[in-house]
Amino acid sequence: MTPTILVVDDEPSIRLAVKRAFAEHTVREAVDCAQALELARESYPDICILDQKLPDGDGLALVAKLKGIDPDLPVVLLTGHGSVDLAVEALKVGVSDFIEKPFPLERLRTTVRNLLEKQALGRQVKRLSGRNDGRSRMIASSLAMKRVLALIKRVAGVPSTTVLIQGESGVGKELVAKAIHERSARADKQFVAINCAALSEHLLEAELFGYEKGAFTGADSKGKSGLFEVAHGGTIFLDEVGEMPLALQTKLLRALQERRFRRVGGLADVEVDVRVVAATNRDLRAEVGAGRFRQDLYFRLKVVPIPVPPLRERRDDILALADHLLARLAPELGRPAATLGDAARAAMRAYDWPGNVRELANAVERAVICAEADEILPEDLPMDEQVVVQPRADQAAGLRAVAAEREAPPSREPPPGSIVLPPEQRDLATVEALLIRAALAECGGQKSKAAERLGINRTTLYNKLKELGVEAPEGAA
Repeated sequence: MTPTILVVDDEPSIRLAVKRAFAEHTVREAVDCAQALELARESYPDICILDQKLPDGDGLALVAKLKGIDPDLPVVLLTGHGSVDLAVEALKVGVSDFIEKPFPLERLRTTVRNLLEKQALGRQVKRLSGRNDGRSRMIASSLAMKRVLALIKRVAGVPSTTVLIQGESGVGKELVAKAIHERSARADKQFVAINCAALSEHLLEAELFGYEKGAFTGADSKGKSGLFEVAHGGTIFLDEVGEMPLALQTKLLRALQERRFRRVGGLADVEVDVRVVAATNRDLRAEVGAGRFRQDLYFRLKVVPIPVPPLRERRDDILALADHLLARLAPELGRPAATLGDAARAAMRAYDWPGNVRELANAVERAVICAEADEILPEDLPMDEQVVVQPRADQAAGLRAVAAEREAPPSREPPPGSIVLPPEQRDLATVEALLIRAALAECGGQKSKAAERLGINRTTLYNKLKELGVEAPEGAA
């Protein structure tokens, strides 16, 4: 993927000159601050060439806003009046270099090339040295992942904000959580992770919040600190939080709101300073609607949501990830000369990767082990397997019901509980009246229950009854 350059200048001749000078790159053009910010959020450029004076603001002030979108964005400032004071101010706000107008294009080309090379070299050094600063451990060639990384950087700068990472299994949600921790002011403290689906309710509560001695049969005679205490000053990562039992969700909510909790069997509160990062592959809104997840906890966790797209929606990352994994795995497995052949690369790019990054990592590892030559071929990659997912019990029952419905002969009668809208009465008032009558009928005329079923309060229901002229059934309360 070629680097993207954002040039911000109200002079068409300057923008045209930059576009011609970097014909091999993707060049986006903006004429003022507002357009520059819009394009920066849309395309996440690799470098920005910025005029100091713009029609709607000052270039130096714009730098701070651009850094808010991407803190690592290199900025080259173009100015018609260079001075020592300007140079000092430019360095303070994070400008990488500045060039006085008029300027030779070769000078600009050299500056941009050096900054891009420095950027790429820095990432490679971090990756090879094993430094854990988030960016070095995550590959972001696609626009979708550049957006995720930019959000990670912004969230990391606010070290107490709760984060909810959403995405399919295998997309790398824990890597995102670690990147947030490693870029934050909490990086020198503990990062603690737990899978909420792996333990029973009582064991999960004991692991999260600890317990006092004698709290239950088999408890350690000295008691035990929970992971919230272990992570004090750092970050706790709650993976698969959607699987947490309802009763335990209440205790988690209190810990999030008050920054304190009680151990199992304890009487005194324990205060903690910890950032909570949660992750799920479920639709928590649907879980709230089904009554399996607390609505207040959902909103408390989703202060900053970070959706991580599946690999099939960010194909520009596939080969970059494969090369990164190959560079790490091949020496470990005794095959340092292994390379991905052109045919294998084309096959990997075309495959949907239903198991996401986890499946890709397993495929690269197997290919390194099984390839008969140093060049990995398509047949060395396990990409043709049909994955059969066993549904949960409730899902299986639903699937059986759907299958039975498909096999049953079509019926002219609408299913019980359906509302039939006459063709000539499709206005909103008619629909609302039909829904209210149906809810009252289903609830035996009890207004409180009908209001709850409709998702409104009792007062709103009364107002709707008056407004729409709906009469409650006799004996309704």
